[in-house]
Amino acid sequence: MMTSAPLPPMPPGHWLWGHQLQRQSDPLGLYLKARQRFGDVVRYRMGYVYVEQLTHPDHVKHVLADEVTRYTKGTVFDKTRPLVGNGLLTAEGDFWKRLRRLAQPAFHKERLASLATMMTDTVSERLQTWEPAVDGGRPVPLFQELMKLTLTVVVRSLFSSDVKDQTHLLGEAFTTALEVTNERIVSPLPYRPWLYRLPTKKNRDFQRALGTLDTIVNDIITRRRAAGTADAKDLLGMLMAVFDADTQDALDDAQLRDEVMTLLLAGHETTATSLAWTFHLLEQHPEVEVQLHTEVDRELGGRVPTVEDLPKLRYLGCVFEEAMRLYPPIWAIPRVPQEDDVVDGFRIPKGDIVILVPYVTHRHPDFWPEPERFDPTRFLPENSKERPRWAYLPFGGGQRQCIGNNFAMMEAQLILAMVAQRFTLRGVPGVPVEPEPHVTLRPRGPMPMVVKRRGPAWRQ
Repeated sequence: MMTSAPLPPMPPGHWLWGHQLQRQSDPLGLYLKARQRFGDVVRYRMGYVYVEQLTHPDHVKHVLADEVTRYTKGTVFDKTRPLVGNGLLTAEGDFWKRLRRLAQPAFHKERLASLATMMTDTVSERLQTWEPAVDGGRPVPLFQELMKLTLTVVVRSLFSSDVKDQTHLLGEAFTTALEVTNERIVSPLPYRPWLYRLPTKKNRDFQRALGTLDTIVNDIITRRRAAGTADAKDLLGMLMAVFDADTQDALDDAQLRDEVMTLLLAGHETTATSLAWTFHLLEQHPEVEVQLHTEVDRELGGRVPTVEDLPKLRYLGCVFEEAMRLYPPIWAIPRVPQEDDVVDGFRIPKGDIVILVPYVTHRHPDFWPEPERFDPTRFLPENSKERPRWAYLPFGGGQRQCIGNNFAMMEAQLILAMVAQRFTLRGVPGVPVEPEPHVTLRPRGPMPMVVKRRGPAWRQ
């Protein structure tokens, strides 16, 4: 019966390339328009590869929760292995389950709360560098600034004071390695490990950066081990301290290194991207910005926010969640079926690529009225209680939901509150802000914005 089900409908495409050229030029438009025209299950041909797009919340649940053993992550994630090794992002099967079980306690909200002061200290330090541009008309390259800020936050969260003067070196090396990794992921070339060993400039840059990262990270792990105790005040210490009394299991040095790289990869670009879109949307919707500023001033009174303040900053949380709805940082999630499947009456052949598209699911008109409108009140509890769980997935879902979602939410809300206390951000006339569907849904270019001081509400 499975093989007798019809294949999903397919939009018209090029006789040779299929939909690959459309995918390269405007993937967001391709996927969104295809759902509007053909429904929640659509098939594409990308050259010689077939892709099925699933966008209904029930289909997302089917892949990420109900049939999780049927769908693997595929070769797209293999392209990240040279950087992150076999960590939580790339591992599969029983090995992944072991890593997740061991790492999970380090990411409980209660343990992450101890990092909040380090985060706010880092944000205060970085915002001081914006001061020369305040009211002077000189724009700040906002996306680049947020990338630097969130990378510094995650480095200090991981290593506390161990990196000291190496923070800048670590950041530069990781940025280089990440950019090369991003290019490899979006490349239409299939995964072939030998391609990464060719003596191209990109490959040489990557190897130099990776060598720097490994030297610093492995040295820190070695010194921690030699000291005989793990400093549980930072994420590395929390991971080193994890021990399963039932199985006598813990993370060894190689696994710690892979998890550190995974956290560096996942812990800064997604947050920076989401914050960049949040500030852009606030500029476009001054009535939302005014309400946000009113709440921040009322609840904080000019003082530095703490983790205990976040539940009181209710509207601020809704603003950030609505920004992630419109511009989900991970805008597409690939999977590969290991056997034939049937979804909504259509056959999904073994070995095809199945793509879940949060960018489209977050605009599904059956679950999001006026889906293109920026409306943070959608996320007030009274307005979201009837919404299906799987209609919103900025951090993925199921057992492989991002383990760092609590860290990211805490970091992003603290940054948003501290910027909103001090500044308003305004775009540069004539400079468009457009999405660039990279690995993350980042803004194209540095996203320059003019920084304006808010006035007497903020006091140091």
